[in-house]
This record gives sequence, C-alpha cells and structure tokens, in this order.
Amino acid sequence: MSFQTYRREWSANPLREMLAGAVATFALIPEVIAFSFVAGVDPQVGLFASFIIGIVIAFTGGRPAMISAAAGSVALVVAPLVASHGLAYLLAAGLLAGIFQIVFGLLRLGVLMRFVSKSVRTGFVNALAILIFAAQVPHIIHGGWLNYAMLAAGLAIIYLVPRISTAVPSPLICILILTLGAAALDLPVMTVADLGKLPDSLPGFAWPTVPLTLETLSIIAGPALAIAMVGLLESMMTASVVDDLTDTPSSKNRECTGLGVANVAASLFGGIAGCGMIGQTVSNVKYGGRGRLSTLFAGALLLILMVALKPWVSQVPVAALVAIMVMVSIDTFDWSSLSALVVHPRLSSLVMVITVIVTVFTANLALGVAVGVLLSGVFFTFKVSRLLKIMAEEDEAGQRLTYRVSGQVFFASADLFIDAFDYHDGEGKYTVIDLTQAHFWDITAVAALERVQQRFASHGVAVEVLGLNAASSTLIESLEPAGRLREV
Repeated sequence: MSFQTYRREWSANPLREMLAGAVATFALIPEVIAFSFVAGVDPQVGLFASFIIGIVIAFTGGRPAMISAAAGSVALVVAPLVASHGLAYLLAAGLLAGIFQIVFGLLRLGVLMRFVSKSVRTGFVNALAILIFAAQVPHIIHGGWLNYAMLAAGLAIIYLVPRISTAVPSPLICILILTLGAAALDLPVMTVADLGKLPDSLPGFAWPTVPLTLETLSIIAGPALAIAMVGLLESMMTASVVDDLTDTPSSKNRECTGLGVANVAASLFGGIAGCGMIGQTVSNVKYGGRGRLSTLFAGALLLILMVALKPWVSQVPVAALVAIMVMVSIDTFDWSSLSALVVHPRLSSLVMVITVIVTVFTANLALGVAVGVLLSGVFFTFKVSRLLKIMAEEDEAGQRLTYRVSGQVFFASADLFIDAFDYHDGEGKYTVIDLTQAHFWDITAVAALERVQQRFASHGVAVEVLGLNAASSTLIESLEPAGRLREV
C-alpha cells in the first residue's frame, strides 16, 4: 500500500471518521439484535459477530467505509440449520462459508458484478430501504402515544440539528437527548435492555464443537454455500452503492476474500456469519465516513457499548434507534428512480420494479437480485436479437440476388435469420449472402447458416457466402471441421 493510499484510507479526517462510525454503530444495534432472533440465536451471537467482522474487514476488505455485520439475509438462510442442529453447526457452517468466500475471491469471481445492471442495483437499494422501514413498523405501532412522540422528537432532532451545526452527527445527539430525557422523566418506554440478552464479556476463541466427519460436512455444506453466495451478493451490491455515492473505486475480489476472512474469524469467536449492511453503510457515508477507520471504529465501539458501557446503553430508548433506522431507510431509497420510471426504457423500469417486488415480498435479497439479473439478461437478449436486419437487393438484370445481413446472429436471433430469406425467390438467380456487417456468436448461429444453405440447395439455388469476419470464420471452421459451411 502506497503512502498516499494509506493516508486516504486511514488517516484522512479521523475525528469525522469516528463520529460517522459511531452513527453506524447505533444503527447496527437494533438490526443485529433483531436478526439474531430471526436466526434463532442469542443477541450476543450477532453482536459478537458484528464486532469481529467490523474489526477484521476494516483491514481485509476491498471497500473502505463499508459497514459489515450480522445481516438479515444470512439470518434467513441459517435459521433452518439452527432450528434442526443448533448453534455449533451454525458456527461450523459460517466457518466453511468463509472459506468458500476466500476461494471465490482468489478465483476473482468479483467480476461477476459487471453483469448486474443499473436497474437491478436501483431495485435492490429501494427494496432494502423498504425492508429496513418495514422492520421498524412493529416498534412504531405497538408503543402507544408516548412512543410516537419520542419517534417524532427523534426525527425532528435528526433532520433539524444539521441546519444549526454539523459538528456532531445528529443521530448521536438524538440518542443522547432522548436517553437523558427518558431517564430524567422516568418514562415507561421500551429500551435496548428489553430487546434481549446483551453480552457481559469479551468473545472467546473456540473451535465449533461438531464432529469432524463426512456426515457433518453433508449437513453444513449446503447452508455454507448459501451463506457464502448470499453474503457476497449483498456485500458486492453494497460496495457498488458506496462506489456510486463516493465516486471512488473498490476491489470486489479483495472484498470477497476479506469477507471470507472476517466470517472465519467471527465463527471462531462464537458469532454468526455476516456481510455488508447497506443501510448502516449509507448512514456512515452520509455523515462523513470515507475510509477504513470508520469501519474499524464502528466495530470497536459496538463492543465497548455492549460490554463496558452496557448499563448506559441498556437505557437507550428503542424509539431513538427506530428514528435512526427510519432516517436510514429514507436516505437509502433512490427517490429519483420514481420519476425516472417514465423516462427510462420500459424494460429497464420493469426490471427495477420486479426486483423491488420480489425482494420485498420474499424478504430475500439474493432472490430479488437473481430475478432482476435474469430478466435483464432476457430483455437484453431480446433487444439485441431484434437488431438483426436482412435486406434483399436484386440487380437490374434480375440475375443476381444479394442478401445483406447486419447485426448479431446467436441463439436468440437464429430463427429470425432463417425466416428472413425467400427461398423461392432465389430460383434461377445467382444468390449471395453478404455477412460483412454481421457476426456469428455460437453453435446455434452456425447451424442457422447451414440450415439456410440447405434450404436454398433444396430449391436448386447455389449460395455464395461473402464477408465473414475473422472471428465468425474461426467459429464456423471449429464447429464444422468437415467444411460444410465455407465462405466462397
């Protein structure tokens, strides 16, 4: 690492980095505890994991300023394993998932993010914003008028304080004022202590207590692969969002490997596997986090708050944390995408909307993105196939018929290519197929050209093929060693 890179990632504006990381930490607490319940483990399992992952990935990750911790997508994947086999098998699966992610990073599979379109990324972000808000609804509607009042006060502080000063992030001021106010007035409100058992000691190193047998491997292999894939997908998407927010690049392959190392460490210290947290990451970036120090501080502060300052943190009203998460959901949602729906191409807008719908209704980020990527591929293939043009030109004497082909010939356009020729019209004429402006991509395209020649031959028409580019000629020669298709 060069000195300039080190300074940019670690030492630029350290106070601002730590304050931004502190905001992300408080945004983490309610979600991590909630996700722990989803996974079927004690809150301390998720909190320990978030601390370890935050510390490790600050050094090993490929995207500075990104917050990674125990996440809901991973919790959904591991819940059945925990229910059927217990915590020990969860830790073993997390360990194996981390190894998978390290391997994926070394194989440089991060480049697969190039296949995720802008529409899918926007849909992913909007769906996650909706899910973050939806997770707060139970806390909002079941707290009574006092809860509504504190939530309103918290949001007012968060959005009004920056108009006066931005020296300290307004979410931290929100937490401080609401906590002091609730304690001073002895208000009967739900606090962090009511969310579940908090850690009372440091995490300790321990190998998962499972038998090292093939049976164990068969039990954890499937969940481990699912954890690895879901975790990487969410982390890659989050990294891409930060890339866009900060106009800086990141190393997706390093992020794959770094997340794997972090998950291995988390599993060995009694924590659930995790991944990038887009809501908390957006919060971190919004309040000035740009380097690795904010990530490191977010993880370290989480442990300090949960262990050393447990009596004070336990008194923080849940309404204050909900206010922060509502702010995160509002800031995460790409509001400009709503007006863009009527401006962007219809298919692109449809991909974005379907990605949101699938993600929200299944609460499965990986499934939503997978559907979005699949639809993007199908729609792109359809659009490219429709660009194939074949024009017929006849000379003045009516003795020479030339078909000029332009566009891409591949599996989706092969039938259009075959049907574009008039096989009766070529009878008694010298027929030429000019492929100068065309390109053949696959075996289906080669078979289509062969089929066209066969159909003309069945009507007694000899066909001359002209203009194959070098790549298309090489493909045809490799797929047709007998020389049935030749450029004349």
